[in-house]
Formats: sequence, structure tokens, C-alpha cells
Amino acid sequence: MTDLDTQLRKFQKELSSGTVSLALLAVLASTGEAMYGYQIAKQLERIDGGVLSGKQSALYPVLRNLEGAGLLDSHVEPSMSGPPRRYYRITDTGQAVLQQWADAWRATRDSVDSVLQGLHS
Repeated sequence: MTDLDTQLRKFQKELSSGTVSLALLAVLASTGEAMYGYQIAKQLERIDGGVLSGKQSALYPVLRNLEGAGLLDSHVEPSMSGPPRRYYRITDTGQAVLQQWADAWRATRDSVDSVLQGLHS
């Protein structure tokens, strides 16, 4: 792996750490129903080609943090095909926070796009 590859991976990791929470809330808000982790990961893959989904196991700590902050509720249901599944649903507070985060994301995106406008890819 080259230094450029290492720098890109580091940048992608730092960038995704803040956006995964936003994406998880958005997925749960858009479906309007409770989903378990694997369903959420698959939905992210369908929407964005897997850019944000990363490793499925990495989503669970983020889901737990969002639940701990009161942005998600969860419950466990038995599964016919394996262990019990924890289902997550966005709360009213989560909906409000999602709107704030989405506005902040758009403002940041627009600002960065303005700065990058002169670069050629």
C-alpha cells in the first residue's frame, strides 16, 4: 500500500465517522418501520452502493450510541432462522435531530463544493 493509499483510507475513515450516524437515521426515517442491523446494512448498500455501509459489524456500535442518545428505540424479537434480532426505530427526537443534521450536512457539503469547484478531477 502506498502513502497515497494510506492517506486516502485515513481520510475516508474520518469522513465516514460523522456521516454514518446521519445515514442510519435517514434510512430508518425513510422506511418508517423498525429494522434490524442486517436490513439497515443492506438498505445502505442498495442506496449508495456500499460506500457508507462498510463492515456490517461496525454499524452496531453506532446504532447503540444513537439509541443511548435517545434518537432510536429498539426491541428484540425472536427469529425463526437464527438468534433473536434487535429492531431499531427512529424516535421523534431522532426525527428532529435528523433534520438538523441534514441541514448541517447540506451547508457543509455546499461550502466544501464551493471551495473544490476550481479543482479538476
